[in-house]
Parts: sequence; structure tokens; C-alpha cells
Amino acid sequence: RDYYIDLLFYHRKLKSLVAIELKLGEFEAAYKGQMELYLSYLDKYEKAEGENPPIGLILCSGKNSEHIELMNLEKDNIKVSEYLLILPDKKVLLEKLHRSIEIAKNKIDYKNEMQDQNLS
Repeated sequence: RDYYIDLLFYHRKLKSLVAIELKLGEFEAAYKGQMELYLSYLDKYEKAEGENPPIGLILCSGKNSEHIELMNLEKDNIKVSEYLLILPDKKVLLEKLHRSIEIAKNKIDYKNEMQDQNLS
């Protein structure tokens, strides 16, 4: 029986294969089993020496956060994220973009402060 991963990438900084499954509709529990199969295969047959375990990303049009939390996907190195079916208004997108940039800058500033404190 053949199975096909929708997308497979390699993340250089994480030193890990990243399997991505694209799903139509809401997240379903069966997707976890499918991704576990892919990750086990990648870990056993494709992971090179020195690489970290593969990561799974399931993209759906919707998800129930409590359902996902109860399934303990994090411990299996599986993440679930939603995609948008309809783009929000341009103003909303710009606000989200500016907020994301602000969060990223704050993280960088915090990391730099921690490094400076460790050097002192």
C-alpha cells in the first residue's frame, strides 16, 4: 500500500524534515494517525545522522483547540494550524502584520538582553 506526503521540506536551523499535510475541512482525529505513520517512516528511513526527529504539520480549514490538546499532538511532534478560506479585510491584515513584526522585534530584543546578561 502506498502513502503520499503532500509536502516535504527540510528545515536547516532545526535540522529536521518537515512533513506537511493539506486537509480540506475541519481537523479530524484520524489525521493524527496518518501523520504518525509518515513521521515514523521518515524517522526510520529518511532521517540522516545528526538530524533531529521529523516534524509534522497538518493544515486544516478549522480546528478544535481542546480536541487537539487532548490528543497530545505536541508530544508526537505534530502541529495543527488553520488556513483561511476567505482573506480578511486589508486593514485587518495590515494590523496583524504590524503586530507580528512587533512581537518578533520584542523576542529578538529579549533574546539579546538575555545574551548580554549572560556575558556580564
